[in-house]
Amino acid sequence: MASNITELKSTLFVTPVISTLCRYLSVLLLTLVGWRTVGEKPTIPKYVVVAAPHTSNWDFVLFVLLAFKLGFNAHWMGKHTLFPIPVRRLMVWLGGIPIDRSKAHNVVEQMSDYYSSVDELCVIIPPEGTRSKTQRWKTGFYHIAVAAKVPLVLGYIDSSSKSLGFGPVFNPTGDIEADLEAIQAFYKDKVGVVPDNY
Repeated sequence: MASNITELKSTLFVTPVISTLCRYLSVLLLTLVGWRTVGEKPTIPKYVVVAAPHTSNWDFVLFVLLAFKLGFNAHWMGKHTLFPIPVRRLMVWLGGIPIDRSKAHNVVEQMSDYYSSVDELCVIIPPEGTRSKTQRWKTGFYHIAVAAKVPLVLGYIDSSSKSLGFGPVFNPTGDIEADLEAIQAFYKDKVGVVPDNY
């Protein structure tokens, strides 16, 4: 895992020339489809982005466009099997962080190690864990933030207003039930791209 630490710093979202061209393209595409962005890129060096509601594959596309437009170095987690040697550097360049579920230490510990080994890191995590309707959020995003001692940034998509962006920064207290209630209250009026899946 340590071999990826330096690779994490150089991704598609911050590659000179390419990121600038993608930024202009993202602004154009968002304008053409009628979506507006809200908020600014967080200025804190390390944080977890809560990405909700997650109801469609379009959520990923919209967050990628948001990342380019606002210029933040977005990362996502994936099973280590998605990072075989021939395409490993490409996947990391696209923002991927390989997670080995077969190891003794779990995902939370692996991500905490990543956060402690770099100066800056933003990982986008959809709390639903799936595009389908669920009764409860998965709490991995919360435990990662607590273990890494980083705040949560409430990122969102709202198809009712065709807006996406960042809400407030939330610092976990360790009281998971109270914190989840407060976090989910922010998303209460947000409508996913496919509302029936939320």
